[in-house]
Amino acid sequence: MYVCNCNGIREREAHAAISAGARRPADVFRHCQSTAKCAKCVCDLRRMIQDAEVALRHAAE
Repeated sequence: MYVCNCNGIREREAHAAISAGARRPADVFRHCQSTAKCAKCVCDLRRMIQDAEVALRHAAE
């Protein structure tokens, strides 16, 4: 599934960026060698980042 239609960023690419250390949507765009265009995906990217951080915290407990 696409997370960012403007740049063609798929969920798996966004997850790979987050796993590589992306902590902000701008980091995901940088990892995917793109930039925000319409920014409709920014909320989804933030949610994905937050979910990954929560999962990491729970795994550490």
